[in-house]
Amino acid sequence: MSPDSDVSRRVAAIWRIEGARVVATLARVVGDLPTAEDLAQDAVAEALAQWPREGVPVNPGAWLTAVAKRRAIDGWRRAQNLGEKYRLIGADVDEIMDAEWQPIDDDVLRLVFAACHPVLAREAQVALTLKVVGGLDTDAIARLFLVPVTTMQQRIVRAKRALSAARVPFEVPDPAQWPTRLSAVLSVIYLVFTEGYAATSGDAVLRTELAHEAIRLGRVLARLLPREPEVLGLGALMEVQASRFAARVDANGDAVLLADQDRRRWDRSAIARGRSLLERADARGKGRGPYQLQAAIALCHAEAMSVDATDWDRIVVLYEVLGRVAPSPVVELNRAVAVSMASGPLEGLALVDGLAATGVLRGSHLIPSVRGELLSRLGRTREARDELLAAAGLTRNEREAELLRRKAAALGL
Repeated sequence: MSPDSDVSRRVAAIWRIEGARVVATLARVVGDLPTAEDLAQDAVAEALAQWPREGVPVNPGAWLTAVAKRRAIDGWRRAQNLGEKYRLIGADVDEIMDAEWQPIDDDVLRLVFAACHPVLAREAQVALTLKVVGGLDTDAIARLFLVPVTTMQQRIVRAKRALSAARVPFEVPDPAQWPTRLSAVLSVIYLVFTEGYAATSGDAVLRTELAHEAIRLGRVLARLLPREPEVLGLGALMEVQASRFAARVDANGDAVLLADQDRRRWDRSAIARGRSLLERADARGKGRGPYQLQAAIALCHAEAMSVDATDWDRIVVLYEVLGRVAPSPVVELNRAVAVSMASGPLEGLALVDGLAATGVLRGSHLIPSVRGELLSRLGRTREARDELLAAAGLTRNEREAELLRRKAAALGL
């Protein structure tokens, strides 16, 4: 591997970990999100040019922030509008290069709230925040939304323009305004976690840095809104799902299916934290929302000693309720899987085929992967193998594709 390609990999890894904090710090300085992101990307480009020659600095996040701040100062200088910003920022630019890089939790949460401004449509809020906070590329965001990449590119560009045109300040709104943004904020945190829990692309099953950042943001939000049931429900869901991380991959980094996981490796303390959060949410007496329902489903799995001992009938009911509260094709597909476990693969397959006929998940690997599993259980081996191979060809995650190919090969023929 060439030095340049090695540095490129390191820059990409650093950006995944530090990017949100770099942008958040810059947004606090320059006052708006689109400018902050542009400055951060300029700094990344400079890193790609300099680091192969000079080496990666000890504190790369601080280096990126300092370079971006310098670019901001240069822009103000060219506009002959230095003023107080120039004096305040210029004084500490050199010092930050040697400073210890510290995560600034409130800045990252502020970044989420700023990007979820009501001037944007809901989907634009979530998409923009996933890009800036989650560090997801446009392809990954498009797959999460089940839309074409070009559609998502246009959505993100329009969102940035809308924020700039509205001169949206980089600030956490007054608590009285939180309800108008909370739903989008929760969606962002959950989707960041989802990408960390099951990466949609790349050569790793998990992106734990994303998942743990989502959990951290969820905990910060729960401290701010300790009586909001869905905030607690999302926290419960993430804690329980994260409890399986150690068992979700083997020593080679390959995916391990739920049925094959060593449940002794599940983090019981995380499960207990999730259970406690869900109990606190339920105690509010407002009925279960989507995140509480998903947390309850996750707990059904977490508390069972095996797949066979799982209360699949209860999971089917929970999915039916979830489908009414927050309908989505993925929820329906998961319900079909639960039905197949509770009532047999033939009933599950009928539901999957009905969903496939709607075309809502066309181009996704999800339906053929589930159909392949159900057909295999029904003894329709040749069809099952074809479906699993089709699913492997559709997924962008190499580890998942390899797992699907192995399952197809195990069927023989």
